[in-house]
Amino acid sequence: MKNELIQKLTSKTAVIGVLGLGYVGQPLLLRYSDIGFKVIGFDVDEEKVRELNSGHSRIEHILDEKINQAVQTGFEATIDFSRVAECDALILCVPTPLNKYREPDMSYVVGTTDMLKPYVRAGQVVSLESTTYPGTTEEELLPRIEESGLKVGEDIFLVYSPEREDPGNPNFETRTIPKVVGGHTGACRDVGIALYEPAIDQIVPVSSTKAAELTKLLENIHRAVNIGLVNEMKIVADRMGIDIFEVIDAAKTKPFGFTAYYPGPGLGGHCIPIDPFYLTWKAREYGLHTRFIELSGEVNRAMPEYVVSKLMDGLNEKGKSLKGSRVLVLGIAYKKNVDDMRESPSVEIMELIEAKGAVVAYSDPHVPKFPKMREHNFNLLSVELSEVTLKEFDAVVLATDHDRFDYDEIYAHAQLIIDSRGKYRHVNGKVIKA
Repeated sequence: MKNELIQKLTSKTAVIGVLGLGYVGQPLLLRYSDIGFKVIGFDVDEEKVRELNSGHSRIEHILDEKINQAVQTGFEATIDFSRVAECDALILCVPTPLNKYREPDMSYVVGTTDMLKPYVRAGQVVSLESTTYPGTTEEELLPRIEESGLKVGEDIFLVYSPEREDPGNPNFETRTIPKVVGGHTGACRDVGIALYEPAIDQIVPVSSTKAAELTKLLENIHRAVNIGLVNEMKIVADRMGIDIFEVIDAAKTKPFGFTAYYPGPGLGGHCIPIDPFYLTWKAREYGLHTRFIELSGEVNRAMPEYVVSKLMDGLNEKGKSLKGSRVLVLGIAYKKNVDDMRESPSVEIMELIEAKGAVVAYSDPHVPKFPKMREHNFNLLSVELSEVTLKEFDAVVLATDHDRFDYDEIYAHAQLIIDSRGKYRHVNGKVIKA
């Protein structure tokens, strides 16, 4: 069974099923389609499925022409999970958010596994790519897949291979980002390598699914902790009258032992604000408290309030209160030059501003309409920046530094700028550094 499946994967005669057609699933399905595999995409969102089948992606950086090309070469999207039986490989790319108690919400992983469970068969490989805590593959997927009577490692193969997408980063694409692969057994790992080897330039095998799961968490915890450190340093430097960006630029000239991280208004994205809590939650099962990780999380979660406090200071200097003021937030995507809103600190800043009695609006060239979100909702359209519109607001808060903003125009016409990204670090006067 193993050798037959590996032969299908290496010869590109296998059918690839991608479950979850979002920021991770779409680049992956396009890559497999590009290199000649038949790909079937599964999602529960009927409208998204219709759009993809008609050649349209909702994701800004994924061009419609790429989706069209995939459709023309055989890609299909469907809500019919019975078609799982047609696939030789099943790759799960579903969300793993936190619940309101900041604990892992595994409902998407479990729900998707339950939906495919009646249709799995011998000769398939199931790979989970969703970021999660160590043990998820063994504890949640393994027993559900073996309920059908199939033996994992002999009849069917189980893999964990964490996604490493970086939306909007022109320096990397799915093919060029090394792929960590861990299997439940040695045979599972071998099949997992065969699954990803045709599509990815470098495969990094590890000894188990748990090791692969922890690898993903370490990558993002490393970033979250260092961002927490530099955010705290920003507050200290500001109190001392020192430009933290000048300090970082000077420190990064050291050719060893230092990596530059930059402060901002908080953490955003589908991984970095969430992943550390997956490990802190699981560590409690072992009687451990990850104090260092939790402390960095506290610092990062406090940054939107820090930005709003600087906004209040700036308005006070002009004899105004936040209550009743009109405030424009510049950039609501979680990072520059993308339309990705997941866990964006800009949204929390908007909610804090509104809660204090101000009128809030936003401008984002990548997000023309505020999207439907699980926990946040603003019935707003993006404000087009101009001399007239900028002068209508008592303050603008630079939350996400998109390249498409005209920073000279903003400076010329805004009454007050709260800069959380260091774009106006060399400018005084109407700029409050936050």
